[in-house]
Amino acid sequence: MDYLESIGSRAKSASTKLALMLQEDKNNALKSCAKALIDRQESILAVNKEDVSLSRDNGVKESLIDRLMLNPARIKAMADGLIELTNLPDPIGEVLSMNTRPNGLVIGEKRVPLGVIGMIYESRPNVTTDAFGLCFKTGNAVILRGGSDAIKSNIAIMEALHEGLKKAGVSEDAVLLIEDTSRETVNKMMRLDKYIDILIPRGGAGLIRSVKENSSIPVIETGTGNCHIYVDEFADFDMALNIIDNAKTQRLGVCNTCESLVIHSKVSEAFIPLLYKRLSDKGVEIRADERGCSISPACIPAKEEDYYAEYLDKIISLKVVDSTDEAISHINRYSTKHSEAIITKDYETAMRFHNEIDAAAVYVNASTRFTDGNEFGFGAEIGISTQKLHARGPMGLKALTTTKYIIFGNGQIRQ
Repeated sequence: MDYLESIGSRAKSASTKLALMLQEDKNNALKSCAKALIDRQESILAVNKEDVSLSRDNGVKESLIDRLMLNPARIKAMADGLIELTNLPDPIGEVLSMNTRPNGLVIGEKRVPLGVIGMIYESRPNVTTDAFGLCFKTGNAVILRGGSDAIKSNIAIMEALHEGLKKAGVSEDAVLLIEDTSRETVNKMMRLDKYIDILIPRGGAGLIRSVKENSSIPVIETGTGNCHIYVDEFADFDMALNIIDNAKTQRLGVCNTCESLVIHSKVSEAFIPLLYKRLSDKGVEIRADERGCSISPACIPAKEEDYYAEYLDKIISLKVVDSTDEAISHINRYSTKHSEAIITKDYETAMRFHNEIDAAAVYVNASTRFTDGNEFGFGAEIGISTQKLHARGPMGLKALTTTKYIIFGNGQIRQ
């Protein structure tokens, strides 16, 4: 049995036992893993520095370095995330319905684990912990394949998780890391449908496209975020500036960062100069259409590809429109279906935006940065699903389950 076959087989075997674990036992194991992360903090941070140094040497931009970098606060947040999961109700075993048919059959629907979840992701070592915690709480085994840029960090985190599981008397095979980061190995993983039930890619557009095109395993698409903010003619300027500033500059390298702006023409001449000053003070370059550049000549002329771009950098696109119809059409055309926002004081316009924008999360007068499992009250998240099946938006515990029908009879046969 080769390397991946062995990992798949071990995970499959572990998943059958995890599906039957009691909530108390799962919670105790999560607490044990959280403690192990804190206990091993120094060794995790030491190897993370090596990963960060190598990425800098390879010319990786700072917004992506930020996703890779760990510090004591981030290690604590990872551990706290596991503890938070213990305070959430266990969805496994929940009976969603129970009905009696005319023939006496009692038919119910019960929530159960998916089985073995495979995850392919880039950069962020905290995802290693988040993915484990969510999958474990929902009775799923998980096979993780992180990027080469974070491999030392991921191995160190995995050692901590395995230590925590072992001390809690749980099989270490509940979470397994593929340490071979070669393209050949990831291509083989995408064909491991004998063992893996669902595959979740989390990273850039190239990674997600590759997984969708090459996987023989059902895929839940996550991540890519060309998020828009539309400043309507009825917008409060101070609110709009504060929200755009937060959505763009708080963290550059995450999928819920605002990458595109749409400005109503009735407020464009008054608003764009204020916007330019606010963003340029933060070092953000605005790539605007012809009308935007005419209002603020310091803007860079936008090309068509700018409106599709997830920059993950100090760059944002801008489009001036004459109506809400045009704004909605523009956003739906270029959106990655992640998170979109409108700034307006007009109720009817806000409701139109909610109803007509096709995205996983649609905001009125709030930053797109809130699209996050923890902010939504789900605890951690395994990713932001930008598709419509079988989950959409931040994927918390319930998104990592499926259902089965349970039927009780007393000798019925079909006529």
